[in-house]
Amino acid sequence: MAIVKEQEFTEAIDNSDADQQLQIPNELPVLPLRDIVIYPFMIVPLFVSREKSIRAVDEALGENRMILLASQKDLDKEEPTADDLYSVGTAAVIMRMLKLPDGRIRILVQGLARAQVESVDTRDLDAT
Repeated sequence: MAIVKEQEFTEAIDNSDADQQLQIPNELPVLPLRDIVIYPFMIVPLFVSREKSIRAVDEALGENRMILLASQKDLDKEEPTADDLYSVGTAAVIMRMLKLPDGRIRILVQGLARAQVESVDTRDLDAT
């Protein structure tokens, strides 16, 4: 779970209804990314295979479908900590999710807004 600094990062998303506004919460589950940086308004498919990452996706789907995408500094690190992630990421919405037979999941995400990571709470992620 990451604490997102609320500055200019709550934006209106145009979904064919001009009156509808999407509010980005201050706390979001975090999904560390390797080999990719996702910007606002990009739509990208991602494969998720790490257990903690799958739990973060499940948590996001159980709440408001929003997740924080943060790139890893060291691509070879299998269990990244808060120090291993860049401090700026992208708040995104999970549009689609597909569970694969090998245990991985495939998600389709759309970047919503740039987000500043204030802190990362790993207590919830360590519970099995």
